[in-house]
Amino acid sequence: MPATGDPFLWRVSLAQIDSSGPFSDFAGYQRKMVLLLGPGIELTHGNGQHRVLKNLGDCVEFAGAMPTHCELLGGPCVDLNLMVAEQLRFTARVERPVDGLIATADGETTLIFGIESPMSLADDAGETVRLEPWDLAVLSQGSARFDNMRPDGRSVPGAVFIASITQ
Repeated sequence: MPATGDPFLWRVSLAQIDSSGPFSDFAGYQRKMVLLLGPGIELTHGNGQHRVLKNLGDCVEFAGAMPTHCELLGGPCVDLNLMVAEQLRFTARVERPVDGLIATADGETTLIFGIESPMSLADDAGETVRLEPWDLAVLSQGSARFDNMRPDGRSVPGAVFIASITQ
């Protein structure tokens, strides 16, 4: 269970980091963090490991119980956080595909988060939705085809966060 609040199986959030300091304890969860905006951060974990996130889409995965200190590298930052209960399996990555097909298996949830460019997402029934940067799509069954798009309608490889969570 998080330090405060009710337990959850998984959670996605955006966090504005305005000052350096320790991260909250999320024992019982794995964390995946992606830099979305700002000059960057340096993370120092309790096991002595360091990780610097300076570029859009840089990411790191670590245990929620790991004591972690964040040092801002020149100013405020915004990051995407995925927290998943330790009893679940998950994969998460940042890619720069032009288009792709995402299939979700039984018992699996897939998250698609466009980081820097709009995209269209079409489901199995042919319904299409436009996602703006920082919009989140959650697929719990079936598949979806996505295309990154420029305002002029041309496809462009933009950064996309894709995670699959299996219960």
